Amino acid sequence: MSESGADTAGAPLDDDDGVGEVDHAETPESIAEDIRHEIRLGHVQDDVSHVLEERFGKAGIELPPEEVDDLAEEIERDAST
Repeated sequence: MSESGADTAGAPLDDDDGVGEVDHAETPESIAEDIRHEIRLGHVQDDVSHVLEERFGKAGIELPPEEVDDLAEEIERDAST
């Protein structure tokens, strides 16, 4: 009985849930920089606007679609240079 209680109390599930993505406050700029880096590494091959929308959604950031598209175009230009 005490073993199962100890396992539950010390389970690393809480740490796994928010590692990296929720630990720090994401900003549109930090997300954009991450995506630029991932494009340069060849890790992003989807539509950048779509990737931005997904990342912003996970971070709880809401931007108008026009701003997301403008930022996506800027990221694509920057990443290609």
